[in-house]
Amino acid sequence: MGDEERLLELARRMARAARREPHKDLLQLWKDEVGFPHGKMEDILRLSDPPYYTACPNPFVEDFIRHYGKPYDPETDNYRREPFAADVSEGKNDPIYNAHSYHTKVPHKAIMRYILHYTEPGDLVFDGFCGTGMTGVAAQLCGDRNAVEALGYRVEADGTILKPEEENGQTVWKPFSKLGARRAILNDLSPAATFIAYNYNTPVDVEAFAREARRILEEVEAECGWMYLTLHNPMEEQMQRALKELDELPQRKKGSPDLPWGRINYVVWSDVFICPSCAGEVVFWEAAVDKEAGKVRDEFPCPHCGARLTKRSMERAWVTKFDKAIGETVRQAKQVPVLINYSVGKKRFEKTPDAFDLALIEKIESLDIPYWYPTDRMPEGYNTEQPKVSHGITHVHHFYTKRNLWVLGGLYFRFPNRLNGWLWLSGQNRDTSKLTAVDIKKFFIGGGGPMSGGVKGTLYVPSIYVEKSPIFSYINRLKTLTQKRWHNGSQSFYCFTNSSSYLLFLGQDVDYIFTDPPFGGNLMYSELNFLWEAWLKVFTNNKEEAVENQAQGKGLREYQEIMTRCFKEYYRVLKPGRWMTVVFHNSKNSVWNAIQEAIQEAGFVIADVRTLDKKQGTFKQVTSSGAVKVDLVISAYKPNGGLEERFKLKAGTEEGAWDFVRAHLKQLPIPAGKGGRLEVLQERTAHMLYDRMVAFHVQRGVLVPLSAADFYKGLGQRFLERDGMYFLPEQVVEYDKRRLKAKELAQLELFVVDEASAIQWLRRELAKKPQTFQELHPEFTKQTSGWHKHEKPLELKELLAQNFLCYEDRGPIPKQIVSWLKCSEKYRDKIRKLEAEGRMTAVGLETDDPELIAAAKDRWYVPDPNKAADLEKLREKALLKEFEEYRNFTGRKLKVFRLEAVRAGFKKAWQERDYRTIIEVARKIPESVLQEDPKLLMWYDQALTRVGE
Repeated sequence: MGDEERLLELARRMARAARREPHKDLLQLWKDEVGFPHGKMEDILRLSDPPYYTACPNPFVEDFIRHYGKPYDPETDNYRREPFAADVSEGKNDPIYNAHSYHTKVPHKAIMRYILHYTEPGDLVFDGFCGTGMTGVAAQLCGDRNAVEALGYRVEADGTILKPEEENGQTVWKPFSKLGARRAILNDLSPAATFIAYNYNTPVDVEAFAREARRILEEVEAECGWMYLTLHNPMEEQMQRALKELDELPQRKKGSPDLPWGRINYVVWSDVFICPSCAGEVVFWEAAVDKEAGKVRDEFPCPHCGARLTKRSMERAWVTKFDKAIGETVRQAKQVPVLINYSVGKKRFEKTPDAFDLALIEKIESLDIPYWYPTDRMPEGYNTEQPKVSHGITHVHHFYTKRNLWVLGGLYFRFPNRLNGWLWLSGQNRDTSKLTAVDIKKFFIGGGGPMSGGVKGTLYVPSIYVEKSPIFSYINRLKTLTQKRWHNGSQSFYCFTNSSSYLLFLGQDVDYIFTDPPFGGNLMYSELNFLWEAWLKVFTNNKEEAVENQAQGKGLREYQEIMTRCFKEYYRVLKPGRWMTVVFHNSKNSVWNAIQEAIQEAGFVIADVRTLDKKQGTFKQVTSSGAVKVDLVISAYKPNGGLEERFKLKAGTEEGAWDFVRAHLKQLPIPAGKGGRLEVLQERTAHMLYDRMVAFHVQRGVLVPLSAADFYKGLGQRFLERDGMYFLPEQVVEYDKRRLKAKELAQLELFVVDEASAIQWLRRELAKKPQTFQELHPEFTKQTSGWHKHEKPLELKELLAQNFLCYEDRGPIPKQIVSWLKCSEKYRDKIRKLEAEGRMTAVGLETDDPELIAAAKDRWYVPDPNKAADLEKLREKALLKEFEEYRNFTGRKLKVFRLEAVRAGFKKAWQERDYRTIIEVARKIPESVLQEDPKLLMWYDQALTRVGE
């Protein structure tokens, strides 16, 4: 998309937004579209550190690219890489990874492997959903010899990096990259994320930071330490003295030295409920927790009347109080302290809160905090609703106890121009909020820390939460931070806050993209980041947030539209012939298909999709839409300029289609063996090559010039086939070498759930051995037990008749059956004798031998390409006839239908530019089926685009 088209599209979106929100001025409409954050300009500037980081779009990026970028020249460009997949969970226990808690992040060690594979030193790496900036850390550490060697690679004296590969049972080291930092461009919609990313990527003088942080912590402890005092086994007289001194504590800042003081580490708080039988108050910790078994009981007795209770059968106890910070009366769930963990010297103790502890809390509540702290109202949303409903938490400061809020405010005040220092210390500020839960089992039985950290990816306030002392937490955190090994290279990155759907100041200069985007409704980042951003005083502009969120009025289609805009920008800024890696974490097929469709609609070609097998520690190819229960790695490339230019001239012609296939095969890897096993590569199979060819044409609005039958026939004529895969002549030599060395060929895992997968399964079975109906039927019945409910059931006979051939004892025995018969000692010599007599023709073996004919009779086999093309045409005719029935269907929704018939009908309608038929039939199909079938979704989305819906 050119600059004029981008501006025109931006203007259209602004015009639509203006009609929906007429109260907004032109500047705000523009800010919404580009993701300019909400906040005062002075706060945005205070957060920024130009030119390296801006908490808004970064105009300095142009200079960075002009200085470091390498312009793309199609005449001299010789870049070539195969797709790559590595474990995206590698390095989650690394100190750098754990330096700050964020909802999701891919460890930098995992990303380093990708960057080293796809790039050269000095190349520009981009991540438009950078989160905490791990892509930037990885890019810089590619220049650190120790960090690279820690990945299991070797680094030569000249900087050549070698990786281990298996050959003939031996490990050999092969060069694949060069040592040297890459330059990162990092972007995110969230100012909290980009601020964290900036700090992660900025070299740190650890000792200087530690000295300053200790000084500030000592100041805060001197001021606020009295709030975390508790008495250790006091006598009655000591208790009374402590209570009398309570009024003086805020001024004195410390208790009398002759009293038995301890220092609070954390306090356990419990919700209070009302018994429906006697209206007595029930403290959840005391009534429901089984301390011996280390669990919460499903049912428990009321401590007052003995009635059997469950959590659901009780109402919460509520308290109403005036909140001076916001000048309003608030109604919140009643919570009481039930246990205190404290230290005396180096020893730890536990106690039930006593009179002094309760009086101390009451005293603190009566005082005014002398520092600024955020009091922003929580926005309407999905995650923000839970704490409002469950506990009456409506504003940011309600997530903290008064004393913890005081300490956080004191720390913030002492870092006025050094918010990065405040960030590192408060990086776990959720841990000092009411979101930290108690792990009941570990608390009473052991086996790890008693605090679970809360439910990740939510703002869930538990019924039993932990109030951790920030002073205690941050002193320990400082020890951990100073032990970390930070990278200390130069600032070879630029970071900014912008929507990836409209990237300002970037052109076609990026050498590689690694991205971990939001996936559907997995996480509501703008809501989850609200606590951090309230402290920063700069908030996410969620207009272009890619998410499924009812409160924002965004469903799957809106999510897909935003992701498509983002990937179109990715496509625009990436150099031709270069790669993008997308990490996917969502178990919904519909979201997976939306992402695939968005990637392809942007212009990218998907070359490889792999899933991490965590048990085996290996990557498996994804072969069906039902295999997305784990992390996926999508490798996609931007076709090089030569292909795109040639395609413009040959679009819609057979020559253009085969040119694409040739270029696509060139990008695909040659299957590599591991442990003596060679795996069939899904992307090289006939049906996948056909799907990619169709998608390439459809996404560019071009008619598909080849039917499936003609395509399959043409594949065998133009390319070399091995083990069901297709290769270029220069590739097949290498594959043949690897095939000879491999002990076995591993077939792809296949789940039979519909007609298409059933045909694939039959093709595989019959390629191994021609079989009779009776031989096939028992296993076919077993394989089809997971058949989709919406898919029309098909008989084995029908599938065989429409897709395969059967020898009926007339004419020559087909060569496919002859090849199988030759494996038998019983028939081998007979066949060889007939072959020697010249009885073997191009069609098959001519014989009247009754024994051979009987052995071959009624066996189904995979036809050769010419006959397969004829069968395909007959099958397509039957499918289109069935599609006409769906087209004329007058009911509301089709409940059971033949998916292959719908696909065939959509393709024909597309060729005839009959987009309305596609839309009308698509709306008769259940939404879940439409969203979970990538082929139907592609036709439907493109039809909507063509008619302007």
